[in-house]
Amino acid sequence: MSRLPCEEEVLSHIKPETGEYTRIWKVAKELLSVVDESGIAKGMVVGSIARDTWVSGDRDLDVFMLFDPSLPREELEEQGLSLARGITTRFGGVPQEKYAEHPYINTNIVGLDVDLVPCYAVESASAIISAVDRTPFHTRYITEKINGLVDDVLLFKQFSKAGGVYGSDQMTEGFAGYLCELLVLHYGGFRPLVEAAVRWHAGLVIDIENHQAKEFSDPLVVIDPVDPRRNVAASLSVTRMFEFVEFCRGYLSAPSELFFQPHEPRVLGFPAFQEALSERGTALYAITCKTPGEIPDIVVPQLRRSVAGITALLERNGFVINRADSSMGEEKCMLLFELLVDHLPALKRHSGPPVWNPVNAEKYLKKYIQNESVFSGPYIEDGNYYVEIRRRWQDAGALLASRDLTNASLGKHIERSMKVHGWDVLKNEDCWQEAFVPFISTFLEHRSPLMRIQKARESAEPQNP
Repeated sequence: MSRLPCEEEVLSHIKPETGEYTRIWKVAKELLSVVDESGIAKGMVVGSIARDTWVSGDRDLDVFMLFDPSLPREELEEQGLSLARGITTRFGGVPQEKYAEHPYINTNIVGLDVDLVPCYAVESASAIISAVDRTPFHTRYITEKINGLVDDVLLFKQFSKAGGVYGSDQMTEGFAGYLCELLVLHYGGFRPLVEAAVRWHAGLVIDIENHQAKEFSDPLVVIDPVDPRRNVAASLSVTRMFEFVEFCRGYLSAPSELFFQPHEPRVLGFPAFQEALSERGTALYAITCKTPGEIPDIVVPQLRRSVAGITALLERNGFVINRADSSMGEEKCMLLFELLVDHLPALKRHSGPPVWNPVNAEKYLKKYIQNESVFSGPYIEDGNYYVEIRRRWQDAGALLASRDLTNASLGKHIERSMKVHGWDVLKNEDCWQEAFVPFISTFLEHRSPLMRIQKARESAEPQNP
């Protein structure tokens, strides 16, 4: 399939030039040589660098250190980290220990973001001991099959980045690089993939090797060609999946380089923020707490769980939520809630059992007949008992500041942070915290990727006099 002019133009900017390619592989080969010289592990470059599917400007170099599978897990970690720290120091980097399924070292070497990861040199993906052992098999599989489709992968990755759906991290919940490569392989190119994606539906299953060995309930299921029991698309949320579908529809209807240009969200100034609050007429509440000392892949899902738990708490008490979201900062986290109603009357109508249910009716009457919180009742209406009682929480801010908040279904590290360090409740203009200005701006100007492009086009069009 011939490429569109805009696609050729994009490729001319995103394909790595010879000099960039040479510089990265010079460092990679030097690192591999040091790993091999250690005598305890074999080095292997994995990821997009190894598969030539990296976009110009990317600086992520993943070097795996493959150890004998007979080595105990504790010794793998000890020897792997020791080797990685020594390599980092030798190349003038500063080692930073990070953690996936087990620890690894991240560092910066001559401007490259380098991960030095210990793993086991297992014979097959079915014999993996830890999840990272599977990665070398991914690299071998794609390298063998990607010939002729590298440019298509580059286009798809850039397209996904521009749409804000690239990245399998917990904050993004989008397309992993390996998933992009598999989808291009399956559909035979970038445009065939885009044309097929407009017809995607929740529950779609793609099994390139026809060897699925497990059922999944994810919105998109792409069976790993090297592991029939794994869904490569497990990190993709249903929201990101259908943002991508909409983005594809927009591109096919009006192809443009705009669809490959990363979106820079508009950051509101404080006056624009005040104006937005006034126009919306809602109540904005923020809860901030100290960020737990865990990696984002642990904290972010707990933030989402906490948002859901607090939303449920507010709704149980009669407050109406429009939207809610969360953001993890280096020092603090923010949980943001937009309420359509944040102040309620003192009176609350509470329904009881039907009169023809004597056991429950008696219990209900005994509870409320001389209850000081009762305004009116109990009374019968349409065969049921009702009572009008005093509402416990009339103000949403007071509820969020109370100890009741920690009884909501919070993520355990978020709950611990709140109980140990406390939390702040901010309303409307006080939510404007400098560290969270981009997050709040995006929250208030919420648009799908395609809608952002249409908005940009409208802004660029000359206005009629």
